[in-house]
Amino acid sequence: MIPFLHFGSLTIPTFGLSVACAMLVAYFVLRADLARRGIADAKSGEAETLVASPCLAGFIGAKLYHLLESPAEFFADPWHLLFSPYGFAWFGGLLAGFATFAFVAWRLVKRNAAEGKSISFLTILDAGSPAAGIGYGIGRIGCFLSGDGDYGIPTALPWGMSFPNGLVPTTARVHPTPIYELLVACAIAWFLWRMGAPDPAMQGAETSKAGKKSDVIYAAAIAPGKVFATYLILTGVARFLVEFIRINPRSFFGLSNAQAAGALSALVGLALYAKLRQRRPSS
Repeated sequence: MIPFLHFGSLTIPTFGLSVACAMLVAYFVLRADLARRGIADAKSGEAETLVASPCLAGFIGAKLYHLLESPAEFFADPWHLLFSPYGFAWFGGLLAGFATFAFVAWRLVKRNAAEGKSISFLTILDAGSPAAGIGYGIGRIGCFLSGDGDYGIPTALPWGMSFPNGLVPTTARVHPTPIYELLVACAIAWFLWRMGAPDPAMQGAETSKAGKKSDVIYAAAIAPGKVFATYLILTGVARFLVEFIRINPRSFFGLSNAQAAGALSALVGLALYAKLRQRRPSS
């Protein structure tokens, strides 16, 4: 594995590099989705705010949640652990990142309302779902390259791998769970992108009798919020299942923290989807 890249006196952690790549890809996906939905022009800068702010908050939340999981260890050496480049909890990043994204999205809705534009808060959450899916998957490449202990239990399968030079080394052949999550995340992001595509029938109506196309008006094929609900369900189920073969410690009823969070995510997504079933698509 390659925990660090060395360029002379410069050392770059591969985990941080992967997270930066994840943010960049998520930005382009979100910008494209906001543009096709008519929420924000590609040059407006809204996508930068909707990606950068949650990512920064997610880093802080992931670090604080990890430290508070073991308060005795933290208070024994607070400054070193606080500024260490290691030790981030997925659930803490999820909570802080989502809360910040929701706040920025709410402000965007309010600003558009003041300008006479009606945009649903749920629609913005829909637009952010494919970006969140692909960003999470690319971020997992950093876990794989650094060998930070996010790998799985020992396996005899032909694609089992060892991480002798990882940050948390192991010579046993184990499940490369970050690769599993990367593949699943890419599939989820693709599915959500297709799910949020505009209604083809409505798009066809944009062409006038003279054969000229009018300004693009996004017309959803499904009710606002369903893409986001599906994101919660699919990512929650994926995380719940992969934890069965991961080495994370168990806490809640024999489940790891991330597994319990995945189950909660899926349940919230199911409840939201059920509530939205009676709603109609909107322009």
